[in-house]
Amino acid sequence: MQTTIYLMFSRLYRGFAMKKPTLVIGVIGADCHAVGNKVLDRVFTVHNFNVINLGVMVSQDEYIDAAIETGADAIVVSSIYGHGDIDCLGLRERCIERGIGEIPLYVGGNLVVGKHDFADVEKKFKEMGFNRVFAPSHDLEDVCQLMAGDIQQHRHAEEHVLEEAI
Repeated sequence: MQTTIYLMFSRLYRGFAMKKPTLVIGVIGADCHAVGNKVLDRVFTVHNFNVINLGVMVSQDEYIDAAIETGADAIVVSSIYGHGDIDCLGLRERCIERGIGEIPLYVGGNLVVGKHDFADVEKKFKEMGFNRVFAPSHDLEDVCQLMAGDIQQHRHAEEHVLEEAI
């Protein structure tokens, strides 16, 4: 709770509604596929996001540590090797434990091994607490627009909570 309050006040103090949204991105778990991560970094940067790129083989705690340290607006998890369902399990709960339980979580890539209906994959990850789940074929322009809209809504909700607290 203290971390959440600290982050909310620090963002308000810094005029966070006017700054670029900050994304913590990386490739989770034992996945070492770096090319897609670099593509995401460049696309997000071009679309006016401040990108904190943790690279490959990122643990859940590394995402959370970076999000806390930078006051990030969202965490973007990438997985290409098909074990994202295992690597991402419990991430929302870890965020809650660490005081950033409301941070938007996004995940995308080849998230499970084998051929599966994407609707089933999406449902599984949403049940794990992810706000949005993107297939490998999802248009990155659309991803950027969706994240920007979500982050703007999240910021407005935080501002409202702070105004009522003051």
